[in-house]
Amino acid sequence: MSRPRRRRYESALLKIGFKLSGPIYKLYEKWLWLQIKNGPFPRHIGIIPDGNRRWAKEKGLNTTNGHYHGYRKVKDVLRWIWDLKIPYVTIFAMSTENCLHRSPVERENLFKIMETALTELMNTPEIYRNRVKILVVGRLEHVPEKLRELVKKVMESTADHEKYVLTIALCYGGRQEIIDAVRSIAEDVEKGLLKPCDINEDTFTKYLYTGGIPDLDLIIRTSGEERISNFLLWHSAYSELYFCDVYWPDFRKIDFWRAIRSYQMRERRFGR
Repeated sequence: MSRPRRRRYESALLKIGFKLSGPIYKLYEKWLWLQIKNGPFPRHIGIIPDGNRRWAKEKGLNTTNGHYHGYRKVKDVLRWIWDLKIPYVTIFAMSTENCLHRSPVERENLFKIMETALTELMNTPEIYRNRVKILVVGRLEHVPEKLRELVKKVMESTADHEKYVLTIALCYGGRQEIIDAVRSIAEDVEKGLLKPCDINEDTFTKYLYTGGIPDLDLIIRTSGEERISNFLLWHSAYSELYFCDVYWPDFRKIDFWRAIRSYQMRERRFGR
């Protein structure tokens, strides 16, 4: 069966499976697992969880409900990722534009959800049992002091973990990250701590908010939008992109596995 024809067939099957759930969904899930279970799996996945507000609007709910259900979905997806032993995942929680330009009420709601998420992560035994290091990166001067203090506690409590790395991009922008790295490099050159001839990709990477995390292998964005919206620009130079036409709260394990299957079907050449 050709790829376009298979996609049409799967779309029809998924619509039926979504309505009936149960047996048809489980059958399709098992079929997908047989296709992906032998890998290869990406080393680093980036998630742009888009569509929370539109999901809430379509259901007649307020945006608070949409963001809260989006947060609950993140917990599910992290389990799916770690079940596949994928060591690095980065979640685009809030962009710099979200922090600066959303309404005060919505920003406050998002910050409260982030407080809830970080508190839960810090008190979840699975984080310590699975040795998950938590990094929060971005322009944190734009978030409330209480949240900044919580970020510091979470990062300190997981700093020695080495098996998995969960990076949360909060008030983050890819261009801003690069500009700040350039500024820091210029300051160190001016101080005599760094020579211009020593600047290369490895050096530059160390000055990024994200430090030494590897490049993204796969970026998944929900809601049908097909752009990366200033997300980890340096790390996404050779990323595979997967755009999923469902709102984030409705993202299912089969949607995630289809993204993994798409990744496995691509020939990665890295410009060679």
